[in-house]
Amino acid sequence: MKEKGKIKKKEKIAGSVKPHYRLLKKTQIEKIHEATLKILENTGVQVNHPEACEMLENVGCEIKEDNIVLMPRVLVERSIETAPASIHIYDQVGNLAMQLEGRKNYFGLGTDLKFTYDVESGETRESILQDVKNAAKVADYCDNIDFCSSFALPSDVETNMMYLECFKAELENTKKPIFFTAGGEEDLDFMIQMAQKVAGGKEKLHKKPFLVHYSEPTAPLMHSLGAVRKLFYCAEHEIPICYVPGVLMGASGPVTLAGGIVQANAEALSGIVLSQIKKQGAPIISGWAVVPLDMKSMTYCYGAPDFRLTNTAFADIYHHYNIPCWSIVGSDSHKMDQQAGMEHGASVLMAALDGANLIHDIGYLGQGLLGNPASIVMGDELIDYVKRILRGFTISEETLALDVIDKIGPGGDFLSQKHTLKHFRKELWRPKLMNRDPPQAWKKKGGKSYGEKAIEKAKEILATHSAKPLSKDVEKIIEEIYSEAKKKLKNVKFPA
Repeated sequence: MKEKGKIKKKEKIAGSVKPHYRLLKKTQIEKIHEATLKILENTGVQVNHPEACEMLENVGCEIKEDNIVLMPRVLVERSIETAPASIHIYDQVGNLAMQLEGRKNYFGLGTDLKFTYDVESGETRESILQDVKNAAKVADYCDNIDFCSSFALPSDVETNMMYLECFKAELENTKKPIFFTAGGEEDLDFMIQMAQKVAGGKEKLHKKPFLVHYSEPTAPLMHSLGAVRKLFYCAEHEIPICYVPGVLMGASGPVTLAGGIVQANAEALSGIVLSQIKKQGAPIISGWAVVPLDMKSMTYCYGAPDFRLTNTAFADIYHHYNIPCWSIVGSDSHKMDQQAGMEHGASVLMAALDGANLIHDIGYLGQGLLGNPASIVMGDELIDYVKRILRGFTISEETLALDVIDKIGPGGDFLSQKHTLKHFRKELWRPKLMNRDPPQAWKKKGGKSYGEKAIEKAKEILATHSAKPLSKDVEKIIEEIYSEAKKKLKNVKFPA
């Protein structure tokens, strides 16, 4: 600082230097919020759930023809206030794993990929249940993967049992928190029964939840019967839920980024209203996926820069609301190639800088249709890289190292100095798989590409790693719940 042309002599030289990023100004957030309220008050959302419509009418909403609900400003803003600002998620043995609050980042897998790259055969095929188990094992091994998801939609399982089979496979192959989907309230209930047994009882799961359910409304501006049933189930049982809309710009929403954002925010906030009228304070994670539709190929674009902008916008908005938010990463490439690396690198870094809390879809390929265990390995190292950027560095007398520089002077070296030994491990990031060898050493080691090394590592993990198994007693009870579910879900038709 300068004062009357002079530098203050006694000013302390200290401080933490960290990257900061925001897209929207407060006035812009307020503009989007006001536009959102206009949609909810004047256009409304369709709620295809009779009990929900009755509850909404009782708290001041107007119910029009075809279950169109007009939500007053006061209700929406009250629901924002009552939604928790912080949600704590534990691992399956009761250790705190994620504090979803503020700008804290956590990274994990996504759900329901139809296809999988088989690291053994080198072929892409339809996903099977073993792929869910493989993804859980790799996620369990990787230090920077904070939570697990199915990462596959198994084609070798009956449709009514798909999600339950995935959940069971994850319980058996990882101890990390689980981000999961369900067909309906019916199979969701069986999954929660399983989770309660793993946690040691209903109360213990309530105190230390290790799972987050994922569901979504339907764009434009609709909440289906099935989605609201799951939302209400989670609210009633205080199961954390990530209830987020997906809007395709130019198809299920406006083609402009601002238009897509305000529509999605109306869908997201109306979901928060539904959650809070069912049970005030029910834990909910929000946000949205406002995604460009490629007008040439008609595809959903995971890797698009437009998508990164809408993700950053919702992070800014939900930090303003003080509600935990999710985020999405991934690639449109159908191989773990240069495009996949580029798009994953940009999306993981941006999501982290956004301050998003629950960052999912690590390792996604093929526009959200393709999984690859090796891409989880790549994601693990990429997250580690990004964490180093976010950590920044410290400016202090010790780190400025003026005494060391003075001691060495012009033409000297710092390799032999105690200062170097003391600080290099903390200051300088080291990769696990990325190449840092000079050309000849790299060739001598086989001249392998990053992709080849990631596949080798994935194979090694699958061959050698196992999560801590469930106890025999819990395993037996889960099998009993599974058998009962198989009987009861056989002829169930999940409502849309």
